[in-house]
Amino acid sequence: MKSDRLLSILLLLQTRGRVPAPELAERLEVSVRTIYRDIEALSASGVPVYAERGRHGGIALLPGFRTDVTGLTADESRALFILAAEGAHAALGLDAALGSALRKVMAALPAPHRPAAEVTSRRILVDATRWKGGPQPAVDLDTLQDAVFTDRRLRLRYRHSGDPEPTTHTVDPYGLVAKAGVWYLVADRRGRPRLFRADRVRSATVLDDPVRRRPGVELAEAWEVLRRQVEERPVGVDVTVRVRRDRLDMFLRMNAPALVELPEGDSRGGDWVTARLSYPSVPAARQLLAFADRVEVLAPPQVREELRAAAASVTELYRPTEGTPPVNTQVGTAS
Repeated sequence: MKSDRLLSILLLLQTRGRVPAPELAERLEVSVRTIYRDIEALSASGVPVYAERGRHGGIALLPGFRTDVTGLTADESRALFILAAEGAHAALGLDAALGSALRKVMAALPAPHRPAAEVTSRRILVDATRWKGGPQPAVDLDTLQDAVFTDRRLRLRYRHSGDPEPTTHTVDPYGLVAKAGVWYLVADRRGRPRLFRADRVRSATVLDDPVRRRPGVELAEAWEVLRRQVEERPVGVDVTVRVRRDRLDMFLRMNAPALVELPEGDSRGGDWVTARLSYPSVPAARQLLAFADRVEVLAPPQVREELRAAAASVTELYRPTEGTPPVNTQVGTAS
C-alpha cells in the first residue's frame, strides 16, 4: 500500500540520510518514477524532504528533522515479539539490552496492538538449537565481536576438525553467524571465504591492521556461499557405538566434534552406554580403534567391517615372524 511505502521511505531516510532514488526503488520494488511521486506526496504532507541531482545526489530530509513513527500494523507488532532462544543474545552480552529494548518497543506500540504483542511473546518461542546436539563448550565471542565491529584483522589459533593441534591463521572477518545453536565466524583467508567454528578458536587477537574484505561483498553473501558448500558436501555416515563407562570421559573429549547424540544407558549392561556419531566417510571411523575393546560399533554394518579389516591388518603387521623369540612381558625381580 502507498501509505506503508511512504512510511518505509521516511524511516529509510531517517536511518540512512541521503539515499539515491534508484536504491529506494530497488528496496521497495517500485519504479524510480514512483519514488519521485512518493517524495512529492511526502513534501505535500509537510515532511521537509528534498532531492539533489547529480553523481553524488539523492533524496534526503532537512538536517535536524526527526519524527517519532509508531505506525506499526498488528502483524508487525506481533512479529517483533517472536524471538529466538535467549542463548544467542546472552552469548553476545545483549540479553539485558534485548529485554530493555522490547519494553521500550511495547511502550511505543499503538495501544490496540499491545495485548496481541504481549500474548505473542508468551505463546510463541523459537528455539534454534538442535535436539540432543551434544555437549556445547563455552564460547568467548568478545574478541571476535571486537574485530567485527572495529573492522580489524584477526589472528586465530584454531583447531580444525580431525587435527590434534591448533594452527595459526590471519583472517579478515565479515561477521558472526549463529546456526542451529553454533556460532561461526565468517572471514576471508588469503582472499577466499572460510568458516570458523567459534568453539574451536583456542585464542584470538585483534590486529592493528584494517580488515581487507573483497570489494562489494557483505556478510549475507559470503555466508550464502559457505552455507551452500557445506550443504552440498556428500552426506556423512551415522555411527552408533557403545562405550564402556570407564572410558566415557576420554571418549567424549576425543570425539566431541563428531558427537550428535548424548550417551544413554545400554540395556545390555550397566557398564556400557550408547552414543551416536557422524563421520564424513566410513574410513574416518577408524579412529575408534584407539579405544580397542572399550568401544564397539553397533551400526552400520559397513563401519563394523571397516574396523574389522583394519584390526586384521594391524594384527598381521605385528604377527611374529619365524625365528623371532617370544617377548617376555613378565617383570623380573632383582636379585
